[in-house]
Amino acid sequence: MRFEASMLLIILTGCVSAPPALAAYPERPIRMIVPSAAGGQPDTNSRLVATELGKLLGQQVVVDNRPGAASSIGFEAIARAQPDGYTIGYGGFPLATNQALLAKVPYDVHKDFSMLVLTNISPNLIAITPALPVNSVSELIAYAKRNPDQLLFGSAGSGGTMHLSIELFKLMTGTRMVHVPYKGMQQVITEIIGGRLQLMSDNVTSVLPHVTAGRLRALGVTAARRIPLAPDIPTVAEAGVPGYELTAWGGYMAPAGTPSAIVVRLNAELNKVIASAAIRERWLALGIEPVGGTPERFTAHVKTETAKWTDVIKRAGIKGDY
Repeated sequence: MRFEASMLLIILTGCVSAPPALAAYPERPIRMIVPSAAGGQPDTNSRLVATELGKLLGQQVVVDNRPGAASSIGFEAIARAQPDGYTIGYGGFPLATNQALLAKVPYDVHKDFSMLVLTNISPNLIAITPALPVNSVSELIAYAKRNPDQLLFGSAGSGGTMHLSIELFKLMTGTRMVHVPYKGMQQVITEIIGGRLQLMSDNVTSVLPHVTAGRLRALGVTAARRIPLAPDIPTVAEAGVPGYELTAWGGYMAPAGTPSAIVVRLNAELNKVIASAAIRERWLALGIEPVGGTPERFTAHVKTETAKWTDVIKRAGIKGDY
C-alpha cells in the first residue's frame, strides 16, 4: 500500500524532483586536477577553462597541478577522488598511450573515469633542417629509403606526440630513421637548426615561426585536413601518406560513478565554455581547434585512440621513460 500511495503521489504531482544534493550542485568550489606542471599548454588552457566554467557554475573552479610519471600521478588522483562532482580533471593524449608505455599504470582508462567532453585537438608540423636535400613528404620518403638509419629525428621524450608522429610515419612508409630523445623541445629545435638532427614533429605554433624565418623547412601538418594557421602547408596524408593522422587532444573527465545528472550538467557548461569567444579565439590563434560534443563522443575517442597508439607502440617496440 505504501508503494501504491507513493506512485499515486508521483502521478498526481506530475514529476519527480531532483535529489537536493543534485538540485543545489555546485554548493562549493570544484577542484580541477591538471596532470602537468604549471605553465605548460594543458595548464594554461585549463586555467582559461576553469575561469569561464566557474562563471557559469557560480562557484570557483580551482586548478590543482599534479605532474609526473607521464601524467599518471594526476590521472590516478582523478580516478581515486570522490565521485561527487567536486573533482574533475584534464585528460589528454597520455590517456591513450600510458597503458602500453608504462610497466604499471595505477588506473584503468576505460573503467575509472566518467568522460565529460572532448574540448580540443591540435596537430603537429613535421619539419626538417634546410641542409637536407628534401622539399616534400614524398622526397623525404625516397631519401630515407635510400639512406636507412641515417636520418635522426628528435623528441622531448619517448612516447609523446613528437616521438609517436614520426614512428607512425615510419610504420606507414616502411622507412627507417633513428629517434634521439632530449629533455625538452627547445633543445630539439636548436639541434635541427644546427643540422645535428634532420627532422622533428612538434605543435604548429612551436615550429611555424622557425619555418617563416627560414630556419626550418615545413613538410606537412599531421592533421586530417589543412589548418587555418598554415593553409599553404599540405597535410602529411595528402602529401604522400594516405590515412596518416596524429593530433594531440584534451578534454575533461570525472571519477567513475559521478552522478549522471552532474555529468550532464558539466558537459553542457563545458560545451558553452569552449564555444565562447574568450576561449575559441584564443585557441584558434594557437592552432588549437575547439571540439565539444557528448560524453559518449569523448569516451569513443579515447577508446579509438588507445587502440591505435597501443598498436603503434607495440609494433615500434617503444618503452616509456618512467
